[in-house]
Amino acid sequence: MLVAVGFQAEAALLPPGMAVVCAAANPALLARRLAALPRPERILSFGVAGGLDPALPSGALLLASALMAPEGPYTPDAAWTAQLAAATGARPVVLAGCDTLIASAAEKAALRARTGAAAVDMESAVVARHCASLGIPFAVLRAVGDTAHEALPPAAAHGLDEDGNPAPWRVLRALLRRPQDLPGLIRLARRTGTALAALKPAIGAALKHSATG
Repeated sequence: MLVAVGFQAEAALLPPGMAVVCAAANPALLARRLAALPRPERILSFGVAGGLDPALPSGALLLASALMAPEGPYTPDAAWTAQLAAATGARPVVLAGCDTLIASAAEKAALRARTGAAAVDMESAVVARHCASLGIPFAVLRAVGDTAHEALPPAAAHGLDEDGNPAPWRVLRALLRRPQDLPGLIRLARRTGTALAALKPAIGAALKHSATG
């Protein structure tokens, strides 16, 4: 199994030796990295998602029963998703995958109205396309970070380097241009921490179930 993540703090939740590919929150980069890898048996899209359903708090664990990509829907592997739900307690819902950042509350509301999705991320659509092209199964396990009513500050787009590690100097430069982004960045860091805390036991349970089930 290969695990696709958006940044290294998500990858750090995985056990040593786990096959992982990091997108650095860049769908085009993820597509290139997936294409360069040997064919895996299956791929799990894993990590933090942005909330679209106003009822979902930070830390809510979700699985994709369906994935809405810009070009249309994809269907995750039903049996695998059911196994993950039993192991983690995550709720199967419609999720969305986007190739661009969905940053404002208005954009989130519009995407929810268009797709019915409960949350969105920037890796799952790429994973779904890649798996469809190879004829292999995929699943999506996510935890809500920023909620539906919260906007992502523009400085957040500068937060990672190409390896998915924090890029504090990039963020600092962005803050010098937009100091008003600081409260939003602090809130986003807290929300991300809440999501990662929820994902840590979930991925442990998921992998243990996969090893024994």
